[in-house]
Amino acid sequence: MSESTTWSDGLPSVFVARLDEGGPAPGRPRRSLAVRTWRFVRWFLLTGIVLVVALTAASFGYNLSSNGPVPRPAGLLMASGGGFDTRYREWGTTGTPIVLVPGAFETADTFAALGPVLGADHRVFAIDLTGTGYSAPSPSYSTSQLAAQLLAFLAAEGLTGANAPVLVGHSSGAAVVGVAAVNAGARAVRGVVFLDGDATPLNGPGFLGWLLIDPYRTSLLRLALSQDWLIRQLYNAQCGPLCPPLSPAGVNTWRQPLQQPGFAGAVTYTLRHGIPSMTSAQFAALRVLLIPKLVVYGGDDPQMSASDEATTADRIGAPPPVTVPGRHLTMISSPRQVAAALRTLATGPGN
Repeated sequence: MSESTTWSDGLPSVFVARLDEGGPAPGRPRRSLAVRTWRFVRWFLLTGIVLVVALTAASFGYNLSSNGPVPRPAGLLMASGGGFDTRYREWGTTGTPIVLVPGAFETADTFAALGPVLGADHRVFAIDLTGTGYSAPSPSYSTSQLAAQLLAFLAAEGLTGANAPVLVGHSSGAAVVGVAAVNAGARAVRGVVFLDGDATPLNGPGFLGWLLIDPYRTSLLRLALSQDWLIRQLYNAQCGPLCPPLSPAGVNTWRQPLQQPGFAGAVTYTLRHGIPSMTSAQFAALRVLLIPKLVVYGGDDPQMSASDEATTADRIGAPPPVTVPGRHLTMISSPRQVAAALRTLATGPGN
């Protein structure tokens, strides 16, 4: 290339001149499509690099500024066994044991309205599943892992044999209690209830789980959890007008468990693999298992129709489902109606 060669638009001027052949307008060279395309591509790449660097720096900075000890309520009850440290709540001292298992983004506190009602004549327990809440993180957060945690909790609390409980799984927790029942058998589980859940797969765009990496994952979760209005909006959409509004303390009850170690990993696992669910073989095994089964759901649940629930009841070998008022959080909107439905199973023949 000669010493007189200059550069224009990121390309040698001689190349630009050749691309512009064909009659440029007087006083202003006409840019060819190739040159304009190159300018756009170069601008796009440079802008993208600058944005990535800026966002990464901002994400690291935000994460550092928001680091600190995550608060935990005092007096948490913990059960250790089988390699799990499980946080739980309990109500009542007599009667058939009932264990309540939460769904996605829920904890034992989700059953704060239902537990005391059931506790009037039953021993009631509610747990935090690992990865969500105050239980110690224990990857991989798969359905089988969560079911193993549930069975380990039953063993740690002596809820086996003659003290075998009725397992109640809410939303995606239905799959956890279903798999636990299949794995443990009728000698370890007295009955199974699917509450607002059908235990079928619900897979999202799995690639998000691979794209949502640190430091962006931590920043996004912390930003979302810091928004009171977002927590209230999600609660209102899931719970409906029958539920009491969230007070500032109520917002924190939902937020604080999701700020604990393990939650980011559980979210990533769910994005990659979907919510806890049962396989066709597990459904078949649950159907023939000789224990009582029940399906209870909210009549206005936008996620589950009446036909969906009827199909679920048939799939697991349960009688026709029981409808109670409310949307997807019926243990909050209608605790007495849900308790009445559960008592029909927990106090039935043989219980």
